Amino acid sequence: MERKGVFAGRTVAVVNDLSADEQWYLYSKARELKEAAMAGRDTGAFRLDERDYQVYLIFMEDSTRTRESFRNAAEFLGARTNIFDAATSSFNKNESMSDTIKMLYGYAEGSTFVIRSRLEGVCRSLEASLSRYAEQTGRPRPSFINAGDGKHEHPTQEFLDEFSFLERLGWKRDHIHLCLTGDLYHGRTVHSKADGLGIFREVELDLVAPELLSMPPHYVERMRDKGFSVREYASLDEYLASGKVAPLWYFTRLQLERMGDAVLERAEGLRQSVTFRRDMLGKLGADTRFYHPLPRDRMNPTNPGFLDELPQNGWDAQSANGYWTRIALLGMVCGLLGGDFEGEPHKETNYVDDFVVEAEVAESRKPEYKVGIKPVEEGIVIDHIASGEAIGTIWNNIEAVRKILGLNVRSSHGVYHSNLGKEVYKGIISLPDVISFGERDLKKLAAVAPGCTLNLVRGHRVARKYRLSMPPRIYGFDEISCKNPACISHPDHKEGVAPEFLRKEGGRGCPATTFVCRYCEKEHGFGEIWDL
Repeated sequence: MERKGVFAGRTVAVVNDLSADEQWYLYSKARELKEAAMAGRDTGAFRLDERDYQVYLIFMEDSTRTRESFRNAAEFLGARTNIFDAATSSFNKNESMSDTIKMLYGYAEGSTFVIRSRLEGVCRSLEASLSRYAEQTGRPRPSFINAGDGKHEHPTQEFLDEFSFLERLGWKRDHIHLCLTGDLYHGRTVHSKADGLGIFREVELDLVAPELLSMPPHYVERMRDKGFSVREYASLDEYLASGKVAPLWYFTRLQLERMGDAVLERAEGLRQSVTFRRDMLGKLGADTRFYHPLPRDRMNPTNPGFLDELPQNGWDAQSANGYWTRIALLGMVCGLLGGDFEGEPHKETNYVDDFVVEAEVAESRKPEYKVGIKPVEEGIVIDHIASGEAIGTIWNNIEAVRKILGLNVRSSHGVYHSNLGKEVYKGIISLPDVISFGERDLKKLAAVAPGCTLNLVRGHRVARKYRLSMPPRIYGFDEISCKNPACISHPDHKEGVAPEFLRKEGGRGCPATTFVCRYCEKEHGFGEIWDL
């Protein structure tokens, strides 16, 4: 069958890799398929039936529902389906993931790789390296689907969750009132709700968990920044006593394997605070439905077995919906579906390197910059380093500039009063023996000391001046690294993934500017990304 869909070759590493309109298209197609299949109608429009298109299932963490639903979805699609045995693969021979995927990619005209890994950001890194490789070889770009990466994201679980909510709400998108309860700290499925629930026009969200299991603050603020109404409760008893209970509940299990010893010692009390009891049934509305990403802890389920045969059980149907949504998603990224898509597509951010601006040089006498007692005759002066910061911070910034730029030359540097006020200070480094500064060094300086100026001094005068602002992304430098030990780019994994950070402007809960790892999306303070 001819493949013309606009989603061909797309990667879905996080929920936001599909715009709200694209997610709605996914849910609409999954609904169309499910209704046709359940009614016994023809489903041929959802079948690729092309054995030269391959779907590789690479699961480096245990999985049953996700792996088997993807396997059955790929077989329904009619693609060549391969289950890659990571336990006996070349990964155990220290081959990089990129090299292994390049080999598998060469076995068919088109490929989708469904990957679950303990390492975070795997699909994003493979998207970058394999896209370059596909361009070099003149072959179609492969797709990568994240089936769960560490504590980061599980986008296809979010898609089936939203499909299930929409199905329950009669496909109305105007409003949703949802309770999230259980282990909200470690659960990647509840973290994804910060983005996935954005398909609804109005979101009321109740977060129920004790402090040690509560939703990380940056996710709460992210939800509020998106306009969600968010309420927080420490236990189900407190929540039910509030009198305003959601009709849809989403339980998660306590992920004890990810908890430290101090938390484990309190596991029983924590579990009781988020475990539903039979005596709570009378406080629910008649239309209440419970959901769970599964598996449940059979010894200590937060939604116990007595609920299985009651109307509140929505998780069995939810689990089955993984099949329909994953068929639709595979159909989209292989190019079978998407020819009829209408709406706003996902847009990649275009990062413009405009953070180095040459400024006009004012006429002046000799510059004031000195080395010892001699004025700088020929050289470079870096001025306004960390201007306005505390003196200790300025000294640290000066040291970072010298170290990262390798300025082991005759120089003078120090902290001086700024012309902005008596108690305002700045750092200065003067370099009489450095007469040129390459473009790469200029960008590195902007990344290390944003806000500074660089002056090229010729014949006692400033010949050229550059103002350097905070760059939109920091990449291509040996001196940076993601500090998340689970990130695919972390140097300990030796995967050869070059670190890259994207600037994020502060929101209501975090006014400071931070830098986000391109792969695992861990936020770093500006100083944290540097290896000093």
